[in-house]
Amino acid sequence: MEYLQQILFSIVLGVAIWLIAKRVGIIKKTIQLGRAEDRSDRPSERIGTMLRVAFGQKKMFDRPIVGFMHFIIYAGFLLINIEVLEIILDGLSGQHRMFAPFFGSGYLYLLGFFEFLAVGVLTVCVIFLLRRDVINVDRLQASKHREMKGWPKLDGNLILIFEIVLMIAILTMNAADSVLQDMNSVHYTKAGDFLFSQFLKPLFAGWSESSLIALERGAWWFHIVGILGFAVYVTYSKHLHIALAFPNTYFARLIPKGEMKNMPEITKEVKLMLGVGEPDEGTPVTEIARFGAKDVQDLSWKNLMDSYSCTECGRCTAACPANITGKKLSPRKIMMDTRDRLEDVGRNMQANNGAFVDDGKNLLGDYILEEEILACTTCNACVEECPILINPLDIILQLRRFQIMEEAKAPASWNGMFSNLETSQAPWKFSPADRFNWADELKQP
Repeated sequence: MEYLQQILFSIVLGVAIWLIAKRVGIIKKTIQLGRAEDRSDRPSERIGTMLRVAFGQKKMFDRPIVGFMHFIIYAGFLLINIEVLEIILDGLSGQHRMFAPFFGSGYLYLLGFFEFLAVGVLTVCVIFLLRRDVINVDRLQASKHREMKGWPKLDGNLILIFEIVLMIAILTMNAADSVLQDMNSVHYTKAGDFLFSQFLKPLFAGWSESSLIALERGAWWFHIVGILGFAVYVTYSKHLHIALAFPNTYFARLIPKGEMKNMPEITKEVKLMLGVGEPDEGTPVTEIARFGAKDVQDLSWKNLMDSYSCTECGRCTAACPANITGKKLSPRKIMMDTRDRLEDVGRNMQANNGAFVDDGKNLLGDYILEEEILACTTCNACVEECPILINPLDIILQLRRFQIMEEAKAPASWNGMFSNLETSQAPWKFSPADRFNWADELKQP
């Protein structure tokens, strides 16, 4: 019986690690379905971007109040994990507050700091819940944004409630621990009263030692199993950005946001047609598998990582002029649809021994509609707004490229523009020789 809790905890920890590893493996395989793209250049600049944007939360502070609250949750998540490490080691070793002898009198201050973060996280999560469900921030409402209906709306609420309950559990555990210390209960290290949980001690006045031990152990188990469950849940949730924000910002584009990436093969042909390029002698002609993207396999691995990294915050959609004017386009929905398609592809691969079997569906048409991608003005507002440098525009452009170049499906007004570009090298139907006629009136007599 002495080692029963340690054995049970080891099993729970092992199962959680196995579930997380399995899920991470699936995510990795689906991301690797994307086309190869080299993002290994300028590593020092990439590290700087990651430290500023992901670690330093730079873009979150474009809105200072919300940015500060998000930073409290972020800091709490990172630093409270030090206490979680102690809890895990306690569970494996059968000890209690293993770090206390190493930190001495400083241990009380360390726990006080962790409790300060816990209370901060609890408070901010309550505020964020109120913003979602009472204040009804527009970009988070399912009634106004169809992509937020059902699971996305529930997911956002569940994670906040989950964090609130976990913070209450850790404060309850510490309060019961403090009361047991006052009783000189065996096994409970004399550490003193903790910063915030000491104010909960009157709630447990008059409790017997056995009841307090049951409460403290129950809160301990609830907290650590909750943390492990949270870690598993995150891999299925939009909160996967907790982990992916770092590599996603590291591999972000370093070129100016307004620069659109052309297809090199097409660019070369256009230059040859205009007489400004030279053919590559002796270079074999490479066959282009597909112009643009029809399904997730046609996108780059970075596009797919973007979709898994999306926080569903809606800042991109709130800034999108097409969405603001009532059109169906929502950059957030583009990313969520891409992730949904990836999830379906992942389940398909799991059911077929790791190989994808054609299911008759495609990203374009079954998930993202033609009307959505045609509404995009390529203004880059969504790219500019994203707090972790996701690029919805790149996916939109590739889908639109496929539709026009492979399917020959474009609005009549676009076809007229394409024809003018081909014949007059300009969107307007004027001869190149007449291009500077407007300047004739400026000539000096």
